[in-house]
Amino acid sequence: MCKAHVVPPERPATADPDRLSVGFDATPLIGRPTGVGVFCAGALEGLAHRDDVDVSAYAVSWRRRKGISELVPPGVATAQRPMPARPLHAAWSRLAVPPLEWFVGDVDVVHGSNFVVPPTKRAARVVTVHDLTVTRFPELCDEPTLAYPALIRRAVSQGAWVHTPSAFVAAEVVEEFEIDPERVRAVHHGVPRLAAVHDAEVGPRSDGSGPSPVTLPDGCSRYVLAVGTIEPRKDYPLLVRSFAAVVAAHPDVALVIVGGDGWGAGRFAEAVAASSVRDRIIRPGYIDDAALATVLRGAAVLAYPSRYEGFGFPPLQAMAAGVPVVATGGGAVPEVVGDGAWLVAPGDEDALAEQLVRALSAGDDVEALIARGRVRSASFTWERCADGLVGLYRDAAADRPRGRGAAA
Repeated sequence: MCKAHVVPPERPATADPDRLSVGFDATPLIGRPTGVGVFCAGALEGLAHRDDVDVSAYAVSWRRRKGISELVPPGVATAQRPMPARPLHAAWSRLAVPPLEWFVGDVDVVHGSNFVVPPTKRAARVVTVHDLTVTRFPELCDEPTLAYPALIRRAVSQGAWVHTPSAFVAAEVVEEFEIDPERVRAVHHGVPRLAAVHDAEVGPRSDGSGPSPVTLPDGCSRYVLAVGTIEPRKDYPLLVRSFAAVVAAHPDVALVIVGGDGWGAGRFAEAVAASSVRDRIIRPGYIDDAALATVLRGAAVLAYPSRYEGFGFPPLQAMAAGVPVVATGGGAVPEVVGDGAWLVAPGDEDALAEQLVRALSAGDDVEALIARGRVRSASFTWERCADGLVGLYRDAAADRPRGRGAAA
């Protein structure tokens, strides 16, 4: 059969009140993983193990849609018609057609995992809003991201429910889009699992030997680690400026920043070039999960200097690995880390340096911080995330108008 004429799967919306069928947008799994992709992978893993939902994943992509079949957990279906991204996004930004059921078959609920949820013929709609950087700090956003508010407004005006990863973002969404708070649900993510590594593989090697992707400069035996794409919201220039004071107190320390270049990486490059300790700043770029596990577990401290976050995976991963965390209290970070990290005000260069120096001093207070971090991170699981999502799906499905077509 010609690919262009592949029919959607026979997957009718269940009539069983104790079981729901859910179509989940897994497009963010394709390509290099991002935080949204991490959420999709974890949520699908949690949902796939439940016996009260049937989950199918779809990808809004013409050529790469079949790739998701290798990226979703067992038990998650992936059959669909081809979905050309560019024309569909253009249509959905103005119209309520074509409905998603035309591509994936009938489902009870459609979950748009990345700020956009397609129109539907009958299915209830849920859209994940990961943060509101686009409205709070539009100067930190690129052109495609600036289209999100209009898409969110359109979806909620048509009856979509909203999922956010934190209560902080939920409150922002209610205020920004004037939504009934009952239709906005905060469900925390889980902690992304780190790949298993042997103790002998942990950390970089000062002599360049071993499996680590990071080699420390001469004279350095420890490192401050930062993880995330180089973009304005992460405020790595602040970290680079703070690092000079850290080196003055701890001459054996390097700074390792893991992550690829995003938009606006030029300011970061300028900050590194201007640093008096630039020879101690290491950039391995993007690394895979196994390499990240090695580097994270070997870090002396994780720095998280963001200006704004809707959640924050790296601090939780570090806390779970027994690495102390120093973070700025931007956005939802205080809600996520609780008492498991030391927090400073966003943009406070001196305070960030002071707390990093303190963490590197390895006193009893650092050990206590590490213990609190382990406890805090253990409360974030993908099973609990799935519990919250299914509760949201049930409320959304119960709320949908019966017998009505796609919203106008």
